[in-house]
Amino acid sequence: MDARIDERQAELEAVAFAGDTLAPFFLQDPRTGTAGPAFAAMAALDAGAAAAEWPFAEEGEARAALGLMTGGLAGGAEADDLVWEYRRLFVGPAPKPAPPWGSVYTDRECVVFGASTLALRAWMRGRGIARLADDKTPEDHIGLMLSLMAYLARNQPDDLDEFLQAHLLTWSSHFLDQLAEAAAHPFYEGLARLAKATLEGVQQVRGLDVTYPRFYR
Repeated sequence: MDARIDERQAELEAVAFAGDTLAPFFLQDPRTGTAGPAFAAMAALDAGAAAAEWPFAEEGEARAALGLMTGGLAGGAEADDLVWEYRRLFVGPAPKPAPPWGSVYTDRECVVFGASTLALRAWMRGRGIARLADDKTPEDHIGLMLSLMAYLARNQPDDLDEFLQAHLLTWSSHFLDQLAEAAAHPFYEGLARLAKATLEGVQQVRGLDVTYPRFYR
């Protein structure tokens, strides 16, 4: 019994680690954000060694993705090409090639704060989960949802699988495929590939059946 409990706890901690590690790269501008230490740690990684330890993803997929990410940081986190690619992908003002909000893909009108966003908001409220950002930021931003995944794994593990099945895994692979294709910088292509492989690995390990919605984008 103790061994099974320890195994379950280790799996939850691996889920939390993956969410906490990936989220800042989606949420923070490399130059003006607060993720400087995360970028520095990534730049210093040995991609091959890190891939062997990365949870849920196949080692070959993790090695390729981490290689893109570390290679993309060769010029530092404040390099112009990295900074401008983050802003092109996630900030604007030009139309974003792969918007980071779930409802953009699942709502017929392709809008932020769509029905799936409101469903996630109601789900969080029903489980006593506070918003992770200000009222102007949709809860279904991929970075916020990865952070929430980590929070649930550590603090409310009984709610984790429902969150993954009903709110995150429904659209994450679709979005991350689009992001990998749209990315013009190896760091963000690698980030998309690593996040997709990781989340799909979590789904497989936890045995989650997911009903995928119709995508409108």
